[in-house]
Order: sequence, then structure tokens, then C-alpha cells
Amino acid sequence: MRRRHITSREILRWADAFYLHWDRWPTRDSGNVEGEIDLTWCGIDIALRHGNRGLPGGSSLAQLLAERRGVRNRMRLSRFTIRLILAWADAYFRRNGEWPTFKSGDIPVSPGDTWNCVDRALRNGIRGLTGGASLARVLAKHRGVRNLSALPRLSESGIARWACKVHANTGIWPTRDSGPIPDAPGETWYAVSNCLVKGYRGLPGGTSLAQLLERRCGVRNRRDLPPLRIKAILSWFDVEYETTGMWPTHVSGPVTAAPGETWSGIHTALQRGCRGLPGGSSLYQVLLKYRGVDRSVRNACRARLRETHS
Repeated sequence: MRRRHITSREILRWADAFYLHWDRWPTRDSGNVEGEIDLTWCGIDIALRHGNRGLPGGSSLAQLLAERRGVRNRMRLSRFTIRLILAWADAYFRRNGEWPTFKSGDIPVSPGDTWNCVDRALRNGIRGLTGGASLARVLAKHRGVRNLSALPRLSESGIARWACKVHANTGIWPTRDSGPIPDAPGETWYAVSNCLVKGYRGLPGGTSLAQLLERRCGVRNRRDLPPLRIKAILSWFDVEYETTGMWPTHVSGPVTAAPGETWSGIHTALQRGCRGLPGGSSLYQVLLKYRGVDRSVRNACRARLRETHS
């Protein structure tokens, strides 16, 4: 039986009805045309291409919808160029104050295109591009944007130099929470610490920023303090008394004979049993037991210390 002729106007009417029902435009894989027993969207596409059923041929369903309804034709997408992509990226930066990534969504000046499309085209060599690149690599090469997927290698000696520079400028050694590294734009102490722990970016791993600074710069590592001994504490007591004429208390500040130590820290270690000490003691109890300093002497020292500070 001879199949009836169809027209472009009818196809567009069916496509409009399809869009109203499904909120999307039909493709050649959309199945049967609703209300038409012997028609499928694939058949319509073939007829448009080959000139069947009274149609002139040389077209397609995608072409017809693109020409008459402005529907994006994925088989005839516009070509990309590096220059065009950079222009879009510059406009994005001016609007948002940051560079786009493949997750940045739609490109307003190129309806239907997204930054993910651009990234895939750069990687796969489609839409006029050569392939083997990415959005991040293009921005790194042409705009100097830091590429998080290709960060430079780190070295312990370089990290130590950055830390020494921070200490020279501020008098404070950095920790993992110290924020950006002034001498290394884009780097943070948190990221560097993470790389030291996990062995990223050329580092061996299994260490920390505090351990590196202790090993390379002689910085006291509060998480790995040396053990304390009663004999050493007693010698520090004696030096303190000879120097100041007063026995120390937990508020006496730094230990003169032990740089980095404080009497408060030693008092806490004696109480809690930290750093090799048995615990359950205090500065006062040690002084009383080993130097015979009773509470009245201790209180007199406290009073003299308060007078000194006032």
C-alpha cells in the first residue's frame, strides 16, 4: 500500500505537540508519532534525508527543528577555537572574579554550550579542536591559572625555606592552619601539611609539618615533646632560685634553664602524668619533697612575684 505524503508543516505540528507533552523536542529515537499509525520519528528523519513521502530530501529531523524552531542541532554544532574559549573565560572571570572550571555550568554567550562541553571538546578533539588538552590546561598555559590536576612537585627543603621566611618576617613558625604561604602563590600550609602526611606531589609521606620543622629547623614540636625527669626539674628549680631569688610556681612563665619549657607546662605534666612522669603530683609537692619548700615559703614567693609584675 502506498504511504501518504507528508509535509514539513505537518512534521513541525507533530513536533510542537511532542514538545508540549514532554517538554523536549523529538529526535529520531523518540518512537511513534502520536496519533499517526504508520509514522515514527525515525521514519520522518529518513524521509527528510532521502526525499521519501513527498519530501524534497537533503535534510533531517534535527536540521528541520534547528532551522524552523531554533532547536540546537547536536550534529552540526559550531566549532570551538582556543581564542574563542579564552574570550569566554575572560568574560567569566570579569563577572565572577574567578576562572571557570568544567563544573561552571552554562556559557551565556553560547546558548546550549557549557564549560563541561568545552572541556570534553578539548580532551576528545571534537568541534574543531585537536584534543589531548583540557580547560584547566588551556587556562594554565594562556592565563597562568593554577591547574589543580598538575601541581608542581614539593620538596622538604623548599617547605623549610618557606617556613623560615615566615618566621623571619613574623617571629612565628607556621602551622597547618596558618593559611596562604606568602612566598608560594596558590599554596597553603594546610595543603602542604596534607601532602607531607599522605606523600603527594613528590613527597615521601608519613610525616607532618611540625615534624619537618623540628627536623629541619629545630622547632619545638608540641606533639612530640621530650620526656621529663624529676632530676632535671630539680636542677631547673635551683637555677631559677639562684637567678631570681624565688622558687617558681605554675605562673612563673618560661623556665630559665630549659628554653621552650614553661613552669605551667611542667606543672601540668606532673599532674596528668605526661611526658614520662607518673602523674598525681605538682610543682609544690616536688618542691616540698625534694627541697623542703613548704606552703609558707611558696606563698611568699607568689607574693614577691605579684609585686614584681605590678
